[in-house]
Order: sequence, then C-alpha cells, then structure tokens
Amino acid sequence: MHNGFFRAVTCSPRVHVADVGANVGEILSMMTDTARLQPDLVVFPELSLTAYTCADLFHNSTLLAAAEAGLRKLLDEMPVTLPLCIVGMPVKAGGALYNCAVAISRGRILGIVPKTFIPNYNEFYERRWFAPAYDSSIDEIDIAGQCGVPFGTSLLFETGGVKTGVEICEDLWVPVPPSCNLAMAGAEIIANLSASDEVVGKYGYLRSLIAQQSARCVCGYVYASAGYGESSTDLCFDGKTIICDNGRTLEAGRRFERGNKFVAADIDVEALRRDRMHLTTYSDCSTRHAGSYKVIKASEAGGHREKLLRTVDPMPFVPADKDHLAERCEEIIHIQMSGLCRRLDATRCRSLVIGISGGLDSTLALLVAVRAFDSLELDRKGITGITMPGFGTTGRTRNNAHTLMQELGISIREIPIAAAVNQHFSDIGHDPSAHDVTYENSQARERTQILMDVANQTGGMVLGTGDLSELALGWATYNGDHMSMYGINAGVPKTLVRHLVEYFARESASERERKALLDIIGTPISPELIPADDHGNITQKTEDLVGPYELHDFFLYYTLRYGFSPRRIFMLAEKAFEGRFAHDVIKKWITTFFRRFFTQQFKRSCLPDGPKVGSVTLSPRGDWRMPSDASATLWLRECDSL
Repeated sequence: MHNGFFRAVTCSPRVHVADVGANVGEILSMMTDTARLQPDLVVFPELSLTAYTCADLFHNSTLLAAAEAGLRKLLDEMPVTLPLCIVGMPVKAGGALYNCAVAISRGRILGIVPKTFIPNYNEFYERRWFAPAYDSSIDEIDIAGQCGVPFGTSLLFETGGVKTGVEICEDLWVPVPPSCNLAMAGAEIIANLSASDEVVGKYGYLRSLIAQQSARCVCGYVYASAGYGESSTDLCFDGKTIICDNGRTLEAGRRFERGNKFVAADIDVEALRRDRMHLTTYSDCSTRHAGSYKVIKASEAGGHREKLLRTVDPMPFVPADKDHLAERCEEIIHIQMSGLCRRLDATRCRSLVIGISGGLDSTLALLVAVRAFDSLELDRKGITGITMPGFGTTGRTRNNAHTLMQELGISIREIPIAAAVNQHFSDIGHDPSAHDVTYENSQARERTQILMDVANQTGGMVLGTGDLSELALGWATYNGDHMSMYGINAGVPKTLVRHLVEYFARESASERERKALLDIIGTPISPELIPADDHGNITQKTEDLVGPYELHDFFLYYTLRYGFSPRRIFMLAEKAFEGRFAHDVIKKWITTFFRRFFTQQFKRSCLPDGPKVGSVTLSPRGDWRMPSDASATLWLRECDSL
C-alpha cells in the first residue's frame, strides 16, 4: 500500500479448455505484464488453471495432476515482485474435490480457499464435481511440494498492512455472502474469482451487485471472470473485470475480447478505514459477527509509484452521472423544496421575504421558493423579493434580479440602502472613504435588518440564501447575511449551486428567464460591497479574495467526508486539477481554507435551520460539531510543509 492506496489488478486471460500448460503460460504472461504496475494484488478467474467448462474431466486424474504441476510451475516462474496473486484451480482434499482459490506470493502458497456455495441450477451443475466448503473439516493440505498449506474459508491474506478475503463466483449471489463475514473479520479487500456466463441483462445487474456489496462491506471489491476460450457448447463467457470501492466502480474492463486483458485501480484504503471507524454501526456489526480467521502475511509491493491509477473528480459535489443528470438535479431541488414546504406548514406561514442580489445563491433560493409555493398551491405573490442596491451594486446584477422576479411573478420591492448606511457611518463616526470591514459589514447588516423588518410587516419569514461553501469559509457577515429564519442553501456548496441554476435555465419555458439565469451564471461571484469601476463593472470578486470555489469545495469535501489530512487532500487535488492549478496555487488556497475553516466556526455554531442535501453539511445540530476556539496549528503546519 502506498499513500493509503492499495493497487489491485483483475485479469481475464484467454482460456484453453483442459490445456493446463497453455493456461499457465497465459497467466505467467499476464503476471509479467501487470508486475510493471507494482500491484499489491492480482486476481485471476475461477478455475483459471484448467478452465471452468471442463465438466466431467474434473474427475479425471490426468487433468488434476496437470493442475497441480501447473501450480508448481507458477510458483517457480512468477515474478518475484508480485506480493499477492490469486488463481483458481480444482483441489483434492480428504477424498473430495473442491473449486478453490489459491493465494500465492513469491514462490510459495499462502493458503487455499474453497468455494462455499456450489450452484446446481446452471448448465454445468457444479455439484456433480465439487463439494461445498462447509462439507470439509480439513484445515491443512499438502500440495505442489509444499506441506501444511492452510485450507478453508476462514483465511485472510495480508500485504502492506491490508487484509484481503476471498470468495468465489456464486458466493456473491447468496443472501449472506462470505464477504460479509470476511469484512467483519477485518478484510478491507474482497477478491472474487468467477466464471460468470453472459445472458441479456446480467452484466448490469452484476455490476450493481458488486458495487452494492462493496458499499455494504465498506471495502474494495476485485472481480475477475473467465472470458474467451471457455467452451461455447451451451454458454458464452465475456471476461468481466471489475474493481469497486465502497459503492463506486473504479474500473470495468471491455468485454467480449479474444486476447488477454486486465484492468488496474488504486483502492482508497485510508478512506475505507475512516468510514469503518466513523460508522459506529459497522463496528457494532463487526463485534457480533467477526468470527475466527487466520491471517497469513504475504510480501509487500516494493518501489515507488509515481502515477495514481484512479480518477479523482475535481468537483465531488456535482452529479457525475450525466445519464441521470436531470433526475439527480430534481432530487436535490425536491429535498430543498420539501424542507421549505414543511417549515411553511409548521409555522402556518404564507409569506417569504428574500433578498435578491442577481447572484447565484439568491437566485437558487428564489427558484426553490417558487417551486415550494406552487407545490403548496400558494400565490407566488406571497414571495417578496427585495433588491437593495448599495455602493457596489452594478446594473448587470440589478437588471438580472428584476428580470427574474418579473418572469417568476412574485412581489417585487426595491429599497436602496446607501442613505441609511451613510447615516449609520455618521452615527458611529466612520469615514465612508475607508473601504474596510466596517464599510462592508454595515451594508450587509442593513440589508438583513430590512429583510427582517419587511418579514414582520408581511407576517412572513426571511429565507436565507448563503451556501455551504460560504459557511465553510466564514464568507458571511455575522448577524448580517449569516442570519435568517430558514437557510435553504445551507447544504448546497457553490459548485453545486451553479450547476442547479444551470439546470433551471435548461428547463425554463421562458426565453427571457433563461437568458437572465445564464447571465447570472456568467457573472463574477461578488458581494458587491465595494464600488464598481468607472465602467460599472464589478471590482470586488470573491474568488480573487478567498480563492476558487472549485478548490475550496474540493478541500471541504475531503475534510468533512473522510477527515483526510491537508497533505493527502493536497495530493488528491494535484491529481484532480492537473494542468489547471499549479502546485503553489493549490498550496496557497488550501492554507487559506484551513485557516478560515477553523477561525470561522463561531458563525457555524449558531446557524439557522436548513435542509441537508448531500453527505457533507455543516449543521451544528448534527453533522459537524467543532469547538469555536479549536486551534488550526497542526493543519496549518502541515500546509506549510507541502
């Protein structure tokens, strides 16, 4: 394991039915090919030494002797750099024949795992030849010149501090797969040696099954299935090669190819361990169902890996499944809408007040509010959108705000704040030419005061517009835009806000509304608290001040979702943003992120209610509890060392 990643390779060699020598040759060739990747684990299909479709030949002494000789040849000639390989073969033990996975490492047999559940429903009727593992009481056998080889289903193989458990084909399909108990006993990787024939619709179901099992067991799952060359008398074998990691498919190889093929991926064991620790029900289950397992240590992979064999999504909050994009966006919007509907019902409130700036956050809040009013069959005029132009308001944002409100048919008010804020400056003795924090925050608090007072006038409540990214960075004025009666966007990060507004634009039936939304998306993110330039353009750009939201959302996700260190997040960011952000740029903004994240916790400790949308949120009542005076020293010191 390197940097918390476990490199797995799953292989599907060309098959030669009953020709053990040819199969061993294919396996050795693939071992040599995969060794250059410096893997921790290489998995081959079920009965890969003989082929799966040998039928009654499995009870022929010639084939069985050849299989044992083939195993001996593998031990003698396998690359010494491979720490753990698992191959499939028939094994005689105690007068019965078992369908087995054989774990080997640098010339020695570590252990043999027989198949637990033997199917009797397919064309090959495996029970005709093989006994199920639970029929055996044997725990050691002599094979291929090696004595006392551990034998049984209670074996785990450890390399680089990571334990691997093994199940075979049908074992995955039963109600309680062996991998469940293996995971409870500490297996972080499950290897499945399979010979799964292909029929219409099976592949999609199998991929879902593997991904789901990796999620249920919080593990990496490495699946290798037999391919071209298996007998086509009654079935077709397509050579499935799949690697999953906690519910996510990392790699899935091409099927129906005639040559040797493999796929490789780096499984994030550090993330798996964090989830197992964080999910207390996992440890509760493990305590009750772990059982007794023998751990057998293999060698470790050597050398330095320069390239990470894993895709790192630069925008982890944004739906990645483009095929179901609309469905995913609707789900997110419905979560927000449902939360707001419930709050309106509970308070018997029929009036909302929203500050509309012409920016992304207030736009999303307004669009969701309109959806909620339509769902509750309330008059949209019960939503009061207020523009509050100040010293930095530009014509672009003001016009977009008014266009959007007009198209949505809500009540519109405009209340300029410049005079009131200037009076306030006079009252407190502040020089209006000093564009400092007092200058900015006075405007934000004046706007909040207006919203609260209008809500009192209309018997309504103020709908907050601040998003998750702003909460993480503390980019909000305390008791200004930081405060509302319901924070509809509190669980939505900035990168997702932009995505959802774009979705609304695509779905809009109004061309005028669509154009306004697209222009809002294209407008630089700004609180517009500093005067515009001589041409009326925005001068105060948030991302120039605190950094790109793409980076901050990335840092936020891996900090909250997995509790990773700055060093590991930085390493992932370099992979995700390769070619876009340089080393020094990422270092600068990750330092900013952790500094602000710690110092601004006091604002998050008194947040208004708001709906949780994804797996990451900062509500002080549930998902994130942190002392407001916690020190960032350890994190900033690590940032400095990057």
